Amino acid sequence: MKNNIIDILSVGEVLVDFIGHQSGVQIKNTRDYHRYLGGSPTNVAMNSARLGLKAVIVSTVGNDGFGKYIFKRLEEEGVITCYINTIENKPTSVIFISRSEDTPEFIPFREADSFITEDQIASGLLQRTKIFHTTCFALSKNPAQTTILKKAEEAFNLGCKLSIDFNYSDKIWDSKIDALKVIKAYCKFNPLVKISEDDMFRLFGENLPHREIFDFFHSEGVETICLTLGSKGVKLSQKGEDIIQLPAIKIEKVMDTTGAGDAFWSGFLFAYTKKKPMRECLEVALQLAALKLQNVGRLPDNIDMLSELQ
Repeated sequence: MKNNIIDILSVGEVLVDFIGHQSGVQIKNTRDYHRYLGGSPTNVAMNSARLGLKAVIVSTVGNDGFGKYIFKRLEEEGVITCYINTIENKPTSVIFISRSEDTPEFIPFREADSFITEDQIASGLLQRTKIFHTTCFALSKNPAQTTILKKAEEAFNLGCKLSIDFNYSDKIWDSKIDALKVIKAYCKFNPLVKISEDDMFRLFGENLPHREIFDFFHSEGVETICLTLGSKGVKLSQKGEDIIQLPAIKIEKVMDTTGAGDAFWSGFLFAYTKKKPMRECLEVALQLAALKLQNVGRLPDNIDMLSELQ
């Protein structure tokens, strides 16, 4: 039975990212794009598989060339893909992204990714899962929103640890009021929370003091919150304990920030599944984020991530 345990169940968007070839320019001035497999839950699943964890992705793609490309890339990385649904009437979702050293500009063309249904996540799957991970992006549209909230509650009741990347953006939500309502609903299940300063500014419309950000999530039932600060590192707040703050790892040149947060969270969850102390979870997370920042698109195929972390 032990061999059937799933370390990471990533539920949400699987996409094709088109990242600009020209660095430091807006989309309107970008001439060429390179194709990469993307989507925050997808990146977490792929990174986790490369770190030796058993990773499953639950998502939906269109019956098209991009969908076939997604299956091929995920299977090459050892991610379990049998819970990805293929639908006929919607194309695979794609996003165009500027290549940037800071927060990139993006234009989403969302179609199939939000069509995640309850039959894709059976109770037996949740019973074998250690960590149920999703994103604010995935929760922004139905039927995925309803499915994820219902299955998150079921996973919580089965003793599964929940996780979420609150990658909020006005571009993917119709209403901030709706977003806050859904965020609060998910927080009731005490997930491990990853947020960034950019996410919080977009959600609340102002730069809140870090203490207020932590207090907001703690008041909604969350015990552990990671606040990523870009080049300034990370802060972690656990309810009733001192805040842990670590600096970012210095690198010579930032090649591309897309997916750096996913790399960070993959490292954190990897260490968490190994029952490492929180400070060590953050150290591993920062190492993986630094590796990602030095590469365009996803983490490259020609590195052994476990060796790099050691």
